[in-house]
Amino acid sequence: MSVMAVPAQHGVPERPGMPPMPPELAKLLRAQLAAVADQVEEEVRRQVPEYARPADGPYGRNLRAGVVQALTLFVDHIADPRDDGGAIAATYYELGRGEALEGRSLDALQSALRVGGLHAWRLMGQTAEELGLDSTVVAALGELAFRTVHEVAEAAAAGYAEAQLRSSDELERRRRRLLDLLLEDGPVALEAVQDLAHGARWPVPRTVAVVALAAAPDRREEDRPLAAAGALVDMESRPPRMLVPDPDGSGGFGGFGGRAFTLALRGRPAAIGPTVAVTDAAQSLHLATRALGLMGRGVLPRQGVVRCADHLSTLLLYGDEPLLERLEARVLAPLDTVSAGQRDRLAETLLAWLLSGSNVPDVATRLHIHPQTVRYRLRQLEKLFSDALHDPETRLDLILALRAESLRTPQK
Repeated sequence: MSVMAVPAQHGVPERPGMPPMPPELAKLLRAQLAAVADQVEEEVRRQVPEYARPADGPYGRNLRAGVVQALTLFVDHIADPRDDGGAIAATYYELGRGEALEGRSLDALQSALRVGGLHAWRLMGQTAEELGLDSTVVAALGELAFRTVHEVAEAAAAGYAEAQLRSSDELERRRRRLLDLLLEDGPVALEAVQDLAHGARWPVPRTVAVVALAAAPDRREEDRPLAAAGALVDMESRPPRMLVPDPDGSGGFGGFGGRAFTLALRGRPAAIGPTVAVTDAAQSLHLATRALGLMGRGVLPRQGVVRCADHLSTLLLYGDEPLLERLEARVLAPLDTVSAGQRDRLAETLLAWLLSGSNVPDVATRLHIHPQTVRYRLRQLEKLFSDALHDPETRLDLILALRAESLRTPQK
Protein backbone atom coordinates (compact mmCIF):
# COMPACT_ATOMS: atom_id res chain seq x y z
CA MET A 1 0.00 0.00 0.00
CA SER A 2 1.27 3.43 -0.84
CA VAL A 3 2.08 5.74 2.04
CA MET A 4 0.11 8.40 0.21
CA ALA A 5 -3.06 6.42 0.94
CA VAL A 6 -2.79 7.24 4.63
CA PRO A 7 -5.00 10.24 5.52
CA ALA A 8 -3.28 13.37 6.74
CA GLN A 9 -3.19 13.76 10.51
CA HIS A 10 -5.53 16.26 12.13
CA GLY A 11 -5.71 17.67 15.61
CA VAL A 12 -2.15 16.72 16.55
CA PRO A 13 -0.83 18.96 19.33
CA GLU A 14 2.21 20.78 18.07
CA ARG A 15 3.72 24.04 19.29
CA PRO A 16 5.77 26.12 16.85
CA GLY A 17 7.84 27.36 19.77
CA MET A 18 8.90 23.87 20.91
CA PRO A 19 12.44 24.08 22.37
CA PRO A 20 15.24 22.35 20.42
CA MET A 21 16.10 18.82 21.56
CA PRO A 22 19.64 17.90 22.64
CA PRO A 23 21.31 16.07 19.72
CA GLU A 24 22.50 13.26 21.99
CA LEU A 25 18.98 12.48 23.28
CA ALA A 26 17.74 10.85 20.08
CA LYS A 27 20.93 8.80 19.81
CA LEU A 28 20.68 7.65 23.43
CA LEU A 29 16.98 6.75 23.19
CA ARG A 30 17.55 4.89 19.93
CA ALA A 31 20.21 2.77 21.64
CA GLN A 32 17.67 1.88 24.36
CA LEU A 33 14.83 1.25 21.92
CA ALA A 34 15.00 -2.56 21.94
CA ALA A 35 15.06 -2.77 25.72
CA VAL A 36 12.23 -0.28 26.08
CA ALA A 37 10.23 -2.18 23.45
CA ASP A 38 10.61 -5.37 25.52
CA GLN A 39 9.22 -3.68 28.63
CA VAL A 40 6.39 -1.92 26.76
CA GLU A 41 5.42 -5.19 25.08
CA GLU A 42 5.33 -6.95 28.44
CA GLU A 43 3.17 -4.19 29.96
CA VAL A 44 0.69 -4.32 27.09
CA ARG A 45 0.42 -8.11 27.40
CA ARG A 46 -0.25 -7.70 31.11
CA GLN A 47 -2.97 -5.04 30.77
CA VAL A 48 -4.67 -5.86 27.45
CA PRO A 49 -6.10 -9.42 27.48
CA GLU A 50 -6.31 -9.70 23.68
CA TYR A 51 -2.51 -9.38 23.46
CA ALA A 52 -1.78 -11.90 26.22
CA ARG A 53 -1.13 -14.54 23.59
CA PRO A 54 1.89 -16.39 22.18
CA ALA A 55 4.47 -14.03 20.70
CA ASP A 56 4.65 -16.07 17.49
CA GLY A 57 0.92 -15.65 16.78
CA PRO A 58 -0.70 -12.83 14.76
CA TYR A 59 -1.38 -10.69 17.82
CA GLY A 60 2.14 -11.21 19.12
CA ARG A 61 3.81 -10.32 15.84
CA ASN A 62 1.59 -7.29 15.37
CA LEU A 63 2.25 -6.14 18.92
CA ARG A 64 6.04 -6.31 18.59
CA ALA A 65 6.05 -4.59 15.20
CA GLY A 66 3.67 -1.89 16.43
CA VAL A 67 5.67 -1.14 19.58
CA VAL A 68 8.96 -0.86 17.72
CA GLN A 69 7.44 1.33 15.02
CA ALA A 70 5.80 3.71 17.49
CA LEU A 71 9.00 4.07 19.52
CA THR A 72 10.96 4.63 16.33
CA LEU A 73 8.53 7.35 15.27
CA PHE A 74 8.91 9.09 18.63
CA VAL A 75 12.69 9.05 18.40
CA ASP A 76 12.59 10.19 14.77
CA HIS A 77 10.48 13.19 15.79
CA ILE A 78 13.15 14.09 18.35
CA ALA A 79 15.95 13.72 15.80
CA ASP A 80 14.10 15.63 13.08
CA PRO A 81 10.85 17.46 13.96
CA ARG A 82 10.18 17.90 10.23
CA ASP A 83 9.84 14.11 9.71
CA ASP A 84 6.15 13.36 9.15
CA GLY A 85 6.58 9.65 9.95
CA GLY A 86 4.63 8.67 6.86
CA ALA A 87 6.08 5.17 6.54
CA ILE A 88 5.36 4.32 10.17
CA ALA A 89 1.88 5.80 9.98
CA ALA A 90 1.33 3.50 6.99
CA THR A 91 2.29 0.55 9.17
CA TYR A 92 -0.40 1.44 11.70
CA TYR A 93 -2.85 2.04 8.89
CA GLU A 94 -2.24 -1.57 7.83
CA LEU A 95 -2.56 -2.77 11.44
CA GLY A 96 -5.97 -1.11 11.68
CA ARG A 97 -7.03 -2.65 8.37
CA GLY A 98 -5.89 -6.06 9.59
CA GLU A 99 -8.04 -5.82 12.70
CA ALA A 100 -11.12 -5.02 10.61
CA LEU A 101 -10.47 -7.73 8.03
CA GLU A 102 -10.13 -10.30 10.81
CA GLY A 103 -13.49 -9.19 12.20
CA ARG A 104 -12.00 -7.88 15.44
CA SER A 105 -12.78 -4.70 17.29
CA LEU A 106 -10.40 -1.74 17.16
CA ASP A 107 -10.72 -1.39 20.94
CA ALA A 108 -7.87 -3.80 21.72
CA LEU A 109 -5.41 -2.00 19.45
CA GLN A 110 -6.40 1.41 20.81
CA SER A 111 -6.05 0.14 24.39
CA ALA A 112 -2.60 -1.23 23.56
CA LEU A 113 -1.60 2.17 22.17
CA ARG A 114 -2.73 4.00 25.30
CA VAL A 115 -1.08 1.52 27.68
CA GLY A 116 2.09 1.26 25.60
CA GLY A 117 2.38 5.00 25.04
CA LEU A 118 2.06 5.80 28.74
CA HIS A 119 4.58 3.14 29.76
CA ALA A 120 7.04 4.15 27.03
CA TRP A 121 6.89 7.77 28.16
CA ARG A 122 7.62 6.76 31.73
CA LEU A 123 10.69 4.83 30.68
CA MET A 124 12.01 7.42 28.23
CA GLY A 125 11.08 10.28 30.56
CA GLN A 126 13.37 8.78 33.17
CA THR A 127 16.22 8.89 30.67
CA ALA A 128 15.46 12.55 29.93
CA GLU A 129 15.50 13.39 33.65
CA GLU A 130 18.75 11.50 34.15
CA LEU A 131 20.31 13.75 31.51
CA GLY A 132 19.30 16.75 33.62
CA LEU A 133 17.25 18.32 30.83
CA ASP A 134 15.39 21.55 31.44
CA SER A 135 11.76 21.17 32.58
CA THR A 136 10.53 22.90 29.41
CA VAL A 137 12.34 20.30 27.32
CA VAL A 138 10.85 17.47 29.38
CA ALA A 139 7.39 18.99 28.96
CA ALA A 140 7.98 19.28 25.22
CA LEU A 141 8.96 15.62 25.13
CA GLY A 142 5.69 14.77 26.85
CA GLU A 143 3.78 16.67 24.18
CA LEU A 144 5.80 14.89 21.51
CA ALA A 145 4.96 11.51 23.05
CA PHE A 146 1.26 12.42 23.01
CA ARG A 147 1.57 13.55 19.41
CA THR A 148 3.18 10.23 18.45
CA VAL A 149 0.43 8.17 20.08
CA HIS A 150 -2.18 10.38 18.42
CA GLU A 151 -0.62 9.93 14.99
CA VAL A 152 -0.41 6.15 15.09
CA ALA A 153 -3.87 5.83 16.68
CA GLU A 154 -5.40 8.01 13.99
CA ALA A 155 -3.64 6.05 11.25
CA ALA A 156 -4.92 2.77 12.73
CA ALA A 157 -8.46 4.13 12.96
CA ALA A 158 -8.33 5.31 9.34
CA GLY A 159 -7.15 1.90 8.16
CA TYR A 160 -9.82 0.20 10.22
CA ALA A 161 -12.57 2.44 8.82
CA GLU A 162 -11.40 1.93 5.22
CA ALA A 163 -11.33 -1.86 5.62
CA GLN A 164 -14.75 -1.87 7.26
CA LEU A 165 -16.17 0.10 4.35
CA ARG A 166 -14.66 -2.27 1.81
CA SER A 167 -15.69 -5.26 3.89
CA SER A 168 -19.24 -3.93 4.04
CA ASP A 169 -19.31 -3.47 0.25
CA GLU A 170 -17.93 -6.97 -0.29
CA LEU A 171 -20.43 -8.44 2.16
CA GLU A 172 -23.24 -6.70 0.28
CA ARG A 173 -21.98 -8.15 -3.02
CA ARG A 174 -21.83 -11.64 -1.55
CA ARG A 175 -25.35 -11.34 -0.18
CA ARG A 176 -26.58 -10.16 -3.57
CA ARG A 177 -25.01 -13.24 -5.21
CA LEU A 178 -26.60 -15.43 -2.55
CA LEU A 179 -30.00 -13.85 -3.16
CA ASP A 180 -29.62 -14.35 -6.92
CA LEU A 181 -28.80 -18.02 -6.35
CA LEU A 182 -31.78 -18.55 -4.05
CA LEU A 183 -34.21 -16.87 -6.45
CA GLU A 184 -33.01 -18.33 -9.75
CA ASP A 185 -35.32 -20.65 -11.65
CA GLY A 186 -34.60 -24.34 -11.47
CA PRO A 187 -33.31 -26.58 -8.69
CA VAL A 188 -31.02 -25.02 -6.09
CA ALA A 189 -28.52 -27.22 -4.24
CA LEU A 190 -28.46 -26.74 -0.49
CA GLU A 191 -24.67 -27.24 -0.48
CA ALA A 192 -24.21 -24.31 -2.87
CA VAL A 193 -26.46 -22.16 -0.69
CA GLN A 194 -24.49 -23.06 2.41
CA ASP A 195 -21.15 -22.25 0.73
CA LEU A 196 -22.29 -18.80 -0.40
CA ALA A 197 -24.10 -18.13 2.87
CA HIS A 198 -20.91 -18.78 4.83
CA GLY A 199 -19.03 -16.11 2.90
CA ALA A 200 -22.00 -13.75 3.21
CA ARG A 201 -22.24 -14.28 6.99
CA TRP A 202 -25.87 -15.32 6.62
CA PRO A 203 -27.13 -18.19 8.81
CA VAL A 204 -29.08 -20.57 6.56
CA PRO A 205 -32.66 -20.85 7.88
CA ARG A 206 -35.00 -23.78 7.40
CA THR A 207 -37.74 -21.69 5.81
CA VAL A 208 -38.00 -18.35 4.00
CA ALA A 209 -40.58 -16.10 2.38
CA VAL A 210 -40.10 -13.52 -0.37
CA VAL A 211 -41.71 -10.09 -0.31
CA ALA A 212 -42.38 -8.29 -3.60
CA LEU A 213 -42.66 -4.51 -3.23
CA ALA A 214 -44.50 -1.99 -5.36
CA ALA A 215 -42.63 1.01 -6.72
CA ALA A 216 -41.82 3.54 -4.00
CA PRO A 217 -44.24 6.49 -3.88
CA ASP A 218 -41.22 8.73 -3.33
CA ARG A 219 -38.22 8.01 -5.57
CA ARG A 220 -35.91 9.21 -2.81
CA GLU A 221 -37.07 6.32 -0.66
CA GLU A 222 -36.57 3.68 -3.32
CA ASP A 223 -32.97 2.84 -2.49
CA ARG A 224 -33.50 2.68 1.24
CA PRO A 225 -33.96 -1.00 2.14
CA LEU A 226 -36.46 -1.88 4.79
CA ALA A 227 -34.95 -2.68 8.15
CA ALA A 228 -35.24 -6.41 8.69
CA ALA A 229 -32.76 -8.46 10.67
CA GLY A 230 -31.23 -11.10 8.44
CA ALA A 231 -33.23 -10.18 5.33
CA LEU A 232 -31.58 -10.33 1.92
CA VAL A 233 -32.69 -7.26 -0.01
CA ASP A 234 -32.50 -6.25 -3.67
CA MET A 235 -34.12 -2.84 -4.19
CA GLU A 236 -32.77 -2.53 -7.75
CA SER A 237 -34.71 -5.46 -9.19
CA ARG A 238 -38.14 -4.96 -10.72
CA PRO A 239 -40.11 -5.43 -8.63
CA PRO A 240 -37.91 -4.78 -5.58
CA ARG A 241 -37.75 -7.91 -3.46
CA MET A 242 -36.76 -9.04 -0.03
CA LEU A 243 -36.09 -12.56 1.26
CA VAL A 244 -36.89 -13.01 4.94
CA PRO A 245 -35.61 -15.96 6.98
CA ASP A 246 -37.87 -17.82 9.40
CA PRO A 247 -40.91 -15.68 8.47
CA ASP A 248 -43.32 -17.51 10.76
CA GLY A 249 -41.00 -17.40 13.78
CA SER A 250 -39.12 -14.82 15.79
CA GLY A 251 -36.86 -14.07 12.80
CA GLY A 252 -39.60 -12.57 10.65
CA PHE A 253 -40.67 -8.95 11.19
CA GLY A 254 -42.20 -9.61 14.62
CA GLY A 255 -45.39 -11.10 13.26
CA PHE A 256 -44.94 -11.18 9.49
CA GLY A 257 -47.28 -8.73 7.83
CA GLY A 258 -47.99 -7.10 11.19
CA ARG A 259 -48.20 -3.43 12.10
CA ALA A 260 -44.44 -2.87 12.45
CA PHE A 261 -43.80 -4.21 8.97
CA THR A 262 -46.67 -2.20 7.49
CA LEU A 263 -45.35 1.00 9.07
CA ALA A 264 -41.86 0.29 7.71
CA LEU A 265 -43.30 0.14 4.20
CA ARG A 266 -44.30 3.84 4.39
CA GLY A 267 -47.48 3.19 2.41
CA ARG A 268 -45.82 1.01 -0.22
CA PRO A 269 -48.03 -1.95 -1.25
CA ALA A 270 -46.36 -5.34 -0.81
CA ALA A 271 -47.14 -9.00 -1.41
CA ILE A 272 -45.73 -11.66 0.89
CA GLY A 273 -45.06 -14.97 -0.78
CA PRO A 274 -45.84 -18.24 1.00
CA THR A 275 -43.40 -19.76 3.46
CA VAL A 276 -41.24 -22.36 1.71
CA ALA A 277 -38.04 -24.33 2.21
CA VAL A 278 -34.92 -22.20 1.66
CA THR A 279 -34.14 -24.01 -1.61
CA ASP A 280 -37.66 -23.28 -2.89
CA ALA A 281 -37.43 -19.50 -2.47
CA ALA A 282 -38.05 -18.94 -6.19
CA GLN A 283 -41.57 -20.38 -5.77
CA SER A 284 -42.33 -17.83 -3.07
CA LEU A 285 -41.02 -15.06 -5.33
CA HIS A 286 -43.16 -16.14 -8.30
CA LEU A 287 -46.36 -16.11 -6.25
CA ALA A 288 -45.48 -12.84 -4.52
CA THR A 289 -44.80 -11.22 -7.91
CA ARG A 290 -48.07 -12.56 -9.30
CA ALA A 291 -49.96 -11.29 -6.28
CA LEU A 292 -48.35 -7.85 -6.63
CA GLY A 293 -49.47 -7.69 -10.24
CA LEU A 294 -53.02 -8.64 -9.26
CA MET A 295 -52.94 -5.93 -6.60
CA GLY A 296 -52.08 -3.37 -9.26
CA ARG A 297 -55.10 -4.49 -11.32
CA GLY A 298 -57.48 -4.43 -8.38
CA VAL A 299 -58.05 -8.21 -8.38
CA LEU A 300 -56.44 -8.29 -4.93
CA PRO A 301 -56.55 -5.32 -2.53
CA ARG A 302 -54.54 -2.46 -4.02
CA GLN A 303 -53.15 -1.10 -0.75
CA GLY A 304 -51.45 -2.53 2.30
CA VAL A 305 -49.83 -5.93 2.67
CA VAL A 306 -51.27 -8.98 0.95
CA ARG A 307 -50.31 -12.45 2.15
CA CYS A 308 -50.34 -15.00 -0.65
CA ALA A 309 -51.31 -17.69 1.84
CA ASP A 310 -54.67 -15.92 2.26
CA HIS A 311 -55.40 -15.80 -1.49
CA LEU A 312 -54.24 -19.15 -2.87
CA SER A 313 -57.44 -19.83 -4.79
CA THR A 314 -57.21 -16.45 -6.53
CA LEU A 315 -53.56 -17.05 -7.39
CA LEU A 316 -54.52 -20.46 -8.76
CA LEU A 317 -57.29 -18.98 -10.88
CA TYR A 318 -54.95 -16.38 -12.36
CA GLY A 319 -52.03 -18.76 -12.79
CA ASP A 320 -52.96 -19.23 -16.47
CA GLU A 321 -55.05 -16.30 -17.61
CA PRO A 322 -55.43 -17.28 -21.27
CA LEU A 323 -56.88 -20.60 -20.12
CA LEU A 324 -59.10 -18.79 -17.61
CA GLU A 325 -60.43 -16.54 -20.39
CA ARG A 326 -61.29 -19.59 -22.48
CA LEU A 327 -63.14 -21.14 -19.53
CA GLU A 328 -65.13 -17.94 -18.93
CA ALA A 329 -66.00 -17.55 -22.60
CA ARG A 330 -67.27 -21.14 -22.82
CA VAL A 331 -69.26 -21.58 -19.61
CA LEU A 332 -70.62 -18.02 -19.34
CA ALA A 333 -71.67 -17.76 -22.98
CA PRO A 334 -75.42 -18.05 -22.12
CA LEU A 335 -75.17 -14.78 -20.13
CA ASP A 336 -74.02 -12.92 -23.22
CA THR A 337 -77.57 -13.11 -24.64
CA VAL A 338 -79.00 -10.66 -22.07
CA SER A 339 -78.40 -6.94 -21.46
CA ALA A 340 -75.31 -5.81 -19.53
CA GLY A 341 -77.28 -4.72 -16.45
CA GLN A 342 -79.29 -7.94 -16.40
CA ARG A 343 -76.15 -9.99 -16.94
CA ASP A 344 -74.45 -8.55 -13.85
CA ARG A 345 -77.47 -9.30 -11.64
CA LEU A 346 -77.87 -12.82 -12.97
CA ALA A 347 -74.15 -13.58 -12.65
CA GLU A 348 -74.11 -12.32 -9.04
CA THR A 349 -77.19 -14.39 -8.18
CA LEU A 350 -75.86 -17.52 -9.88
CA LEU A 351 -72.53 -17.41 -8.02
CA ALA A 352 -74.26 -16.85 -4.66
CA TRP A 353 -76.66 -19.73 -5.40
CA LEU A 354 -73.85 -22.12 -6.32
CA LEU A 355 -71.77 -21.17 -3.25
CA SER A 356 -74.74 -21.48 -0.86
CA GLY A 357 -75.66 -25.00 -1.91
CA SER A 358 -78.74 -23.85 -3.88
CA ASN A 359 -80.33 -22.38 -0.73
CA VAL A 360 -82.62 -19.52 -1.77
CA PRO A 361 -82.98 -17.87 1.68
CA ASP A 362 -79.19 -17.83 2.06
CA VAL A 363 -78.81 -16.21 -1.36
CA ALA A 364 -81.38 -13.56 -0.45
CA THR A 365 -79.57 -12.79 2.79
CA ARG A 366 -76.19 -12.61 1.09
CA LEU A 367 -77.41 -10.28 -1.68
CA HIS A 368 -79.80 -8.27 0.51
CA ILE A 369 -82.77 -8.96 -1.79
CA HIS A 370 -86.19 -10.61 -1.36
CA PRO A 371 -86.31 -14.44 -1.75
CA GLN A 372 -88.96 -14.01 -4.44
CA THR A 373 -86.48 -11.92 -6.44
CA VAL A 374 -83.97 -14.75 -6.12
CA ARG A 375 -86.53 -17.27 -7.44
CA TYR A 376 -87.39 -14.99 -10.36
CA ARG A 377 -83.74 -14.72 -11.36
CA LEU A 378 -83.23 -18.47 -10.98
CA ARG A 379 -86.05 -19.13 -13.39
CA GLN A 380 -84.28 -16.89 -15.90
CA LEU A 381 -81.03 -18.74 -15.32
CA GLU A 382 -82.77 -22.10 -15.83
CA LYS A 383 -83.92 -20.91 -19.25
CA LEU A 384 -80.39 -19.76 -20.16
CA PHE A 385 -78.39 -22.75 -18.86
CA SER A 386 -81.04 -25.50 -18.86
CA ASP A 387 -79.86 -28.78 -17.29
CA ALA A 388 -76.23 -27.60 -17.14
CA LEU A 389 -76.96 -25.92 -13.78
CA HIS A 390 -77.40 -29.35 -12.22
CA ASP A 391 -74.32 -31.00 -13.74
CA PRO A 392 -71.54 -31.24 -11.07
CA GLU A 393 -68.66 -30.58 -13.49
CA THR A 394 -70.44 -27.63 -15.09
CA ARG A 395 -71.26 -26.19 -11.66
CA LEU A 396 -67.54 -26.30 -10.76
CA ASP A 397 -66.61 -24.57 -14.03
CA LEU A 398 -69.29 -21.94 -13.37
CA ILE A 399 -67.98 -21.27 -9.87
CA LEU A 400 -64.43 -20.78 -11.19
CA ALA A 401 -65.49 -18.55 -14.08
CA LEU A 402 -67.93 -16.46 -12.03
CA ARG A 403 -65.46 -16.11 -9.19
CA ALA A 404 -62.73 -14.88 -11.55
CA GLU A 405 -65.17 -12.40 -13.09
CA SER A 406 -66.32 -11.12 -9.71
CA LEU A 407 -62.72 -10.47 -8.63
CA ARG A 408 -62.33 -8.07 -11.54
CA THR A 409 -65.56 -6.28 -10.76
CA PRO A 410 -65.14 -3.18 -8.53
CA GLN A 411 -66.68 -3.82 -5.12
CA LYS A 412 -69.77 -1.81 -4.28
